[in-house]
Amino acid sequence: MYLSQGNEGGFLITTKYLSLKEHVYEYIAERIQNGTLLPKQKVKEDAICKALNVSRTPVREALIQLASDNLLEFVPRKGFTVKELDTKKKLDVFQIIGTLDALAATLAVGQLSDKEIAQMEALVIQIDHAIEQQNYNDYQKYQNEFHNIYVNKCHNDTLIELLKSLQNSFIRNIYLSENKQKLFTVLEEMNRHHKTIIQLFLNKDKQKLEDFIKNVHWKIDYTDMI
Repeated sequence: MYLSQGNEGGFLITTKYLSLKEHVYEYIAERIQNGTLLPKQKVKEDAICKALNVSRTPVREALIQLASDNLLEFVPRKGFTVKELDTKKKLDVFQIIGTLDALAATLAVGQLSDKEIAQMEALVIQIDHAIEQQNYNDYQKYQNEFHNIYVNKCHNDTLIELLKSLQNSFIRNIYLSENKQKLFTVLEEMNRHHKTIIQLFLNKDKQKLEDFIKNVHWKIDYTDMI
């Protein structure tokens, strides 16, 4: 589901129809994200076929894509298992994303319409609701949409592809903490950051925007991840 602009400036819900492979991909990725499938746990193809009432072909295609996107790994004689990222790897990924996201933001300064700013503000509210309900899936969905609004306006296709690749392959698989209370406290702070990001776009302050996104918003330390 996506938010789009209506003629009167309101938001309409539009639907993106998924292929069978995409449907299976989202089904498995969501279960990795919400902890139903744990690191090193085997993904059972037969169970997925039965749960989704699909043949083995789209399931196998989705598993291969998930492995390519670093969510799964193929283990000989065992099959596909959920990939485990160590803390150092997670911190490295956040550092890379922070730098690239900050660059995209500075390139998008002055490119966002009033409607796009309003869409970002609406997503902040939706993120708040997801946090209140402790719905991590919705949090991830809406925060990705928030960042994608300005990333897609940076007019640098290579940068967009890099960020989308990192979003698809690593963000889903990075857990800040197994402690739910701590996790959502961190996410509340990150959503407050989103409000600051909007204000910096309105101010058209490239330097402060770059510094804030890279050195504050994406600055995750070890204590946030345990």
